[in-house]
Amino acid sequence: MNHTARLGLLGLAMALSACSVLESDKIDYKSATQGATLEVPPDLTQLSRENRYAVPGTAVSAAAFQAGQNTKTSTASSAAASKIGDVRIERNGNQRWLVIDRPADQLWEPVREYWLENGFNLAIDQPDLGILETDWAENRAKLPQDIIRSTIGKVFESLYSTGERDKFRTRLERNAAGGTEIYITHRGMVEVYTSTAKDNTIWQPRAADPELETEFLRRLMVKLGVSQEQSKAVAAAPALKAATVRLASVNNVPVVQMDEGFDRAWRRVGLALDRTGFTVEDRNRNDGLYFVRYVAPGTDKKEPGFFSKLLGGGSAATPPLKYRVMVRSQGETTTVSVLNEGGTPESSANAERILRVLADDLK
Repeated sequence: MNHTARLGLLGLAMALSACSVLESDKIDYKSATQGATLEVPPDLTQLSRENRYAVPGTAVSAAAFQAGQNTKTSTASSAAASKIGDVRIERNGNQRWLVIDRPADQLWEPVREYWLENGFNLAIDQPDLGILETDWAENRAKLPQDIIRSTIGKVFESLYSTGERDKFRTRLERNAAGGTEIYITHRGMVEVYTSTAKDNTIWQPRAADPELETEFLRRLMVKLGVSQEQSKAVAAAPALKAATVRLASVNNVPVVQMDEGFDRAWRRVGLALDRTGFTVEDRNRNDGLYFVRYVAPGTDKKEPGFFSKLLGGGSAATPPLKYRVMVRSQGETTTVSVLNEGGTPESSANAERILRVLADDLK
């Protein structure tokens, strides 16, 4: 059954049902790849990764994490934090992350198990980079729980679809105290009609959901030993207001300027890169560099890549370009710029697009 038919059936079920979807905080994910008739467009897949990051065997060690080694001071004094045992949650604007007083190699396997237990498949599992990323998955709790689904829906499960897909990236970084910082970021897609006739659908990006990120951080706290009641209390604490972000030009080079110091700026840029779907190949906090790949806009409009669609078109077959996103601070002012693969500042249209995407998320 095609997308249009599934969406039509879902609409009929919702109209006939006396009940709406389950509570907004109910989460019940199922990986999109598990459904035999569910087709997720190929343009939603990640770029292929280089073999030098592949880890042979099943043994997991975070000792080789490149990022976060010999890091700068990990927590800004003004950041709000709530700690229970050796786990605390910190916040900055709509961004939250965990700080755990344990080495990364003790946390990798529990975090990995956590996503599998929550119904996800892992598309990226790279302990040398400290990155886990789920496959696209559907929150089945958003489906109407009506008499139609309770009968034929159990037999024809694939007939029902929320029209939304989510994936989550988890990044582990060491801090200067020997502990670990854990970041979780969300990316979403939504299925929409392409015409008023409602005879065809396409997948489009939808905004990241900070509340969903916070909920999965809270659940991870429980996995790491915090009680349900304690995790809910600390996750509900109010967030600090994020610093001002603006696009500017310095010596004819486009930059993003942030009114905050390096530690908080580094975290925010990393979260923005994760949320907007960059392929981060490596990072060096000492030098303030993220090494990323970007598919430049092309002329082939038949199969645009997911990330290139965010930036205005492109082809999944277009060779990726390598860039460095540089974070530089002087006191409580930080400048974010784009360098080419050789380390020279970029003033190209690609650099402007990358910085615009980052600035939109940072705001």
